[in-house]
Amino acid sequence: MFRIAILPATAFGLLLSQNADADAVLGDLHLNVIPRTVDEVERISRVTQPTQDFNQPERFEANQAGAATVRPRDTTNAFSQASGNISFERELDFKVGNGLFKKLWVSSPSSTLASDGLGPLYNARSCQRCHLKDGRGHPPQGPDDSTVSMLMGVSIPGGPGIAEIEGYIATLPDPTYGKQIQDFSVAGHSAEARFEITYEQIEISLSGDEIATLRAPTYTVSDYGYGASHPELMISPRVAPQMIGLGLLDAIPAADILALADPEDLDGDAISGRAQIVMSRAYETPMLGRFGLKAGQPSVWEQSAAAFHGDIGISSTLFPTAYGDCTRQQAACRTAPDGNTAIHDNAEIGDEGLALVTFYASNLGVPARRDVDDPQVLRGKQVFYETGCTACHTPKFVTHRLADQPEQSFQLIWPYTDMLLHDMGPGLADNRPEGRANGQEWRTPPLWGIGLTETVSGHSYFLHDGRARSLLEAVLWHGGEAEAHKDKVINMPPDDRTALIRFLESL
Repeated sequence: MFRIAILPATAFGLLLSQNADADAVLGDLHLNVIPRTVDEVERISRVTQPTQDFNQPERFEANQAGAATVRPRDTTNAFSQASGNISFERELDFKVGNGLFKKLWVSSPSSTLASDGLGPLYNARSCQRCHLKDGRGHPPQGPDDSTVSMLMGVSIPGGPGIAEIEGYIATLPDPTYGKQIQDFSVAGHSAEARFEITYEQIEISLSGDEIATLRAPTYTVSDYGYGASHPELMISPRVAPQMIGLGLLDAIPAADILALADPEDLDGDAISGRAQIVMSRAYETPMLGRFGLKAGQPSVWEQSAAAFHGDIGISSTLFPTAYGDCTRQQAACRTAPDGNTAIHDNAEIGDEGLALVTFYASNLGVPARRDVDDPQVLRGKQVFYETGCTACHTPKFVTHRLADQPEQSFQLIWPYTDMLLHDMGPGLADNRPEGRANGQEWRTPPLWGIGLTETVSGHSYFLHDGRARSLLEAVLWHGGEAEAHKDKVINMPPDDRTALIRFLESL
């Protein structure tokens, strides 16, 4: 099963700089790593170099997740398969974890000790409710849309700095509404608020007399259930991301990610990727942030625990308070009956249950590429590379060799992300800092599986808040460090633009 172990505090007092030694300060503490040999390091360096040949697919390119790649399906279950190299015994753990991922939690007290503890305030009753079919969420499409998988993060300026994390931008939860708006509640409690979206249409002129229409959202939070929010409230709408390949992203060596960071743009390419550094709850030391739209969590394990606590109101040994995100000003919420029990490690989901959900999330398989040898796809790949998209969407990595995670161990993977923070310009800004990330920075999202979004999720909404209705719209929203690359897409021959989108659809 997935390695779960809580260690005592280590290295908490280290002052972390961008150039800190990755092994000494940002070691991959959540992984049981077998060090690479000198020969392996040299071989990995060769195999991960970007290609210069676009006449044919690269070797192993179709297997985006290495041996963990799964057969592509044309059904909504395309993202719900177990790693292709998983053993029969470990697939049983995967299926049990899937059951916990889908389980509907109920309020306390309940006739069952295994499923109670919901809320009292929450965004969803299960993990699956947001990550529908393990795919991408979407914003509401109307007042009666019951399949929305979107939440609203909140915070206010200020707060104590964390000296151990250089560059940390201090913020505080809203004193009344905490870290996010919970738009549902159990009986006897009021939901916190609701939010609405309005869109302004923006036309973009493209080469070849083509026109693209973007929709710029405006968000309004209203119907507050516990009084007015803070006057300097900062909000950040987030749709649930797809779940595939998380264990492989977790297994990329921190040192390989940090090697791509260039915060001062020393190479002069106008791309200044920065590492997100977060304080790990499990290890009480700074770690590389990997998961979340601004890389706010260091591992699948901690991301899972945080989502249980913030989204469903379910406690764990990492987040032991049974009332979820309820604040001091929500006294009734804090004193409501809860589901913390001794048989679940004095929490609502015990370490074993959380480990099974983490194992499930870590082993959702990445489907194989389609049409890798199609001439238009190969041309689109060349356009992708020559436009400079790979400056952020790094094509290839090799994962750590791991002693107890055979599915993720030493795999050549093609996620198309550098896992770093990038300034995406004012158009995509949420103006809400998170850790080291400022209000215009986002983690580069992985692109594998993006072409199957409509198959799995029944829509083609992209970006952090689902504003883009197509891959082309998502590209045209790029700004900041990607402004020049977006302009190239706008001005390139229409056939090249079509080929670029065709390449993305093949991922």
